[in-house]
Amino acid sequence: LKLQFLYFIVHQKHIMAASYDWAAITALLPSGRSEADRKKRRELFKAMDGNGSGLLSLAEVDGGLQNIIPLPEDFFRAKKPIMRAFQHAKKSGKSRGGKWKNRDDDYVDPREFRVLMISLRQMFEVWAMFERIDTGNHDHKLDLEEFKAAVPMIETWGYKVKDPKKEFKKIDKNGGGDIMFDEFLEWALKNKLDLEDDDDFEPEA
Repeated sequence: LKLQFLYFIVHQKHIMAASYDWAAITALLPSGRSEADRKKRRELFKAMDGNGSGLLSLAEVDGGLQNIIPLPEDFFRAKKPIMRAFQHAKKSGKSRGGKWKNRDDDYVDPREFRVLMISLRQMFEVWAMFERIDTGNHDHKLDLEEFKAAVPMIETWGYKVKDPKKEFKKIDKNGGGDIMFDEFLEWALKNKLDLEDDDDFEPEA
C-alpha cells in the first residue's frame, strides 16, 4: 500500500509537471485562415528563414522553436515530434506547381508553413501524453507496467483499453518490448486521443 501511494504521488507530480497552457501554445502556432493568423505566419516564416532563401530547413525550424517562439522548454527539446511535424509539412505541398515544384524536398516552403503549425500543435499534444505515461526513468519509451498504470488516464483521453497487455503488443509493432514515440503517435492519432486539459484544438478546414 505504501509503494502504491508513493507511485501515486510521483505520478501526480509528473502529470502536474507536464501540464501546459494549451490555449497559449495554440496562439503561438498560428494556423487559422484569418488575415491576422496569415500575417503572424508570414512574420514567423521570415524570422525563421535566417538565410532569406524562402525555404525552411529542419535546423531553421528547430532554431526558430527555440529562439523565436516562446514555447515551453519541454517542447523545443522534443526532437521526435518536431521531426515528424516537419516531415509531414514538407510533403503536404509536393503535388502543387509554382516556383517550388522542382525544389529540394528537405525544406518547408511558405505554402506548407500552415501545415507545419498545425502538425506541431498536434505532435506536441501527443508528446505530452507520451511523457505523462513515461513515469519511470523518463527514458522516452514506455514499458508494459507504465502502460498498464496509465490505462485510467488514457480512458480520460477518449479511448477504452480493454486488455492492456494485448493493446501494448498491438502498439509495439517491432516487438521490441517497449513502445517508442513513433509507435505511440500512430496509435494515438488513429484512435483520436485528446488530452482532457487541452484547449480542444481543431484546425480550420
